[in-house]
Amino acid sequence: MDAEVRDALETDAESLAAIADVPTDVMRNVVHDRTVRVAERHRDATDPNADADAAEAELLGFVAFDVRDATVHVTQVGGSVEAVEHLLSEPVRFASNEQLDVEFLALSSDTDLHEAAERAGFERVGPGPAFMNEETVRFQIDP
Repeated sequence: MDAEVRDALETDAESLAAIADVPTDVMRNVVHDRTVRVAERHRDATDPNADADAAEAELLGFVAFDVRDATVHVTQVGGSVEAVEHLLSEPVRFASNEQLDVEFLALSSDTDLHEAAERAGFERVGPGPAFMNEETVRFQIDP
C-alpha cells in the first residue's frame, strides 16, 4: 500500500468525520480520547508552477483503539478496504508489545470491513451485541 501511517491530529477531524459519516465534533472527541492512526497518501500539486515541496495529503482511512480489561479494542475504523487492512496492524502491533489480544466488532452488513479484517489476520469468533438494531460480528486476533 502506497500510504504513510501517522497519529491523527485534531485538524484531521473533518476528514475523519467524512469517512466515518459522523459529525466533526464526534471525531474531534475520538482523536482526543483514543489512540487514532490515519493512513494518508501525498499527492503532488497539479500546478506546474507550484512550490516543489507543496503536496496535498489525502486521508485513506483511520483506526481508533483503546485498552480495556487487558484487551485492545478497536472502537472505530473506516476507509478503503486496503487502508483498513493496513491500519488494523496498528492496534495489533501495540497489543503485541503489551502482550494483549485485539478485538473489534463489525456490523454484519459491513462485508468490506469483514474482508479487510480477515486479510489482516483477524478471525471471526462469533456474534457480538446488537448495535443500533443491527447484528454484529466479533473479530479477534492474538498477536
